Amino acid sequence: MKRELVINPAWCKACGICVAFCPKNALVLTQGTVTLNREQSCILCGICELRCPDYAIYIKSE
Repeated sequence: MKRELVINPAWCKACGICVAFCPKNALVLTQGTVTLNREQSCILCGICELRCPDYAIYIKSE
């Protein structure tokens, strides 16, 4: 099963909660939204998805 991290910049208010809780520091705040800074560092743990108050970040499974 393929999994990937999806960030919806239209919903992101750049609160930084996901960045603060990411155990691998794979997320970063840039230009008013969150981006995946180091894709190879993301372990798809789902903590960012759990903590986002606006549902702007999630893990998509195929």
